[in-house]
Amino acid sequence: MIRLDPNEISFPNPLHYDGHEGMIAFGGDLSVERIWFAYQNGIFPWFNPDEEILWWCPDPRFVLFPDELKISKSMKKILKNNIFTFTENKNFKEVIKNCQEINRKGQDGTWLSDELMESFTKLHDFGFAKSIEVWQNNELVGGFYGLQIGKVFCGESMFAKVSNASKAGFIHFVETHKNKFVLIDCQSHTEHLESLGARMIPKKEFLKTLHKNNERR
Repeated sequence: MIRLDPNEISFPNPLHYDGHEGMIAFGGDLSVERIWFAYQNGIFPWFNPDEEILWWCPDPRFVLFPDELKISKSMKKILKNNIFTFTENKNFKEVIKNCQEINRKGQDGTWLSDELMESFTKLHDFGFAKSIEVWQNNELVGGFYGLQIGKVFCGESMFAKVSNASKAGFIHFVETHKNKFVLIDCQSHTEHLESLGARMIPKKEFLKTLHKNNERR
C-alpha cells in the first residue's frame, strides 16, 4: 500500500495498481487541489473519522449509463403528480450538510468530515461541484451532490428526509442531463441505485470513458 506525500499531489496509476479491494493509497491531505486531481483520475476518498485518509478506485466500478435509467411505475406516478420540485446549485451547503448528518442504516457515524465538506464547498464555488435539491412544500427533503469531470458526473452522496425524495431527484437529474453526461459514476454498489439501472463495469472501461470525456486533461 502506498503512503502519499502531503507535500506532493500525486497518486499511483489506478489502471496499473489494484490495491486491496480497490484501496490504492492512504495519507496525503484533503486539499481542493488533491481532491480535484484524484477525481480526474477516477480516485475518491472514503474513510472513517478516526482513520487515516484512504483513497479508492474499485474494480469493478458501479456506474449508470443515462440511456439505461430505469423508472418504476410507482416513480413515474410520483414524478407525474409533481409531488416534488427540483433545483440545481441553489443550496449546496445545505445539501452537503444533510448528507453528513443523515442517519444511514448499518452505518455508525459519517465518512464526510468537516475538512472534506469545506473542500467540496470550495469546488462548488469554482463551478466543479454540483448539487441537486429536492423540495416538498418549500422544504428541502432530499438531494445529492457530486463533481463534474467533463462529460462524466461523479456522484458523491445523497440524502432523503421523506420516502422517494432522493430517487426522484436522481431520476430528474439524469433525464434532464442525459445528453450532457455519458456516464454517472456511483462508485460502490447500492441496491437503491441498482434499482435505477446502475451496474458494474470493469475499472479499465470506467477509466477509459473518464479520460476520453474529460476535456480538461
